[in-house]
Amino acid sequence: MLVMLLALLFFGSKAIPDIAKTLGKGMREFKKATNEIQREINDYSSDIKKDMDEISSTVNKQATEIKKEMNEVSESVSREANEATKEIKEKYED
Repeated sequence: MLVMLLALLFFGSKAIPDIAKTLGKGMREFKKATNEIQREINDYSSDIKKDMDEISSTVNKQATEIKKEMNEVSESVSREANEATKEIKEKYED
């Protein structure tokens, strides 16, 4: 209330509507700019999330493939070791 009275005394009654109109426009522009910035941030963050999901998927696929190959190598080495052990036992049993 005191602020309104001071504004009336300082600017006069004719200037108050123009000041209010200018403040209103300024506030609308500020809100518009704020919304624009928020939209851009959301767009960029969704792009980053999409890229991260793609990278994560690729890494998981590669890890699964490597595990599969390691299991195959391990099984092959175990078979070869078992066969070698069997051959050695047969050779010394005779």
